[in-house]
Amino acid sequence: QCAPDGEAALTTAQGFLPDIVVLDIGLPGMSGHELARRLRALPKTAHAVLVALSGFGAPEDRARSREAGCKRHFVKPVNPETLIDFVRDIAARLTS
Repeated sequence: QCAPDGEAALTTAQGFLPDIVVLDIGLPGMSGHELARRLRALPKTAHAVLVALSGFGAPEDRARSREAGCKRHFVKPVNPETLIDFVRDIAARLTS
């Protein structure tokens, strides 16, 4: 499932109940950090593994993502295989 902004992502996630959420930090209207905090606060999505995707990769950027509840912070442009491998690894852990 995809959503164009943070509010739409909250609505979509509540109906979809994702195990993994890859979220852009630079979302329109609501930052990805705020979205992550709000997803963490909702019972239906509190369990989801959150993955930040950002154009910023300084230590403080990574720390903000971690503090917001993201398990991993990828910097754009991310190698698609790296992201896919990470998601596969998380999915395998969730099903075992």
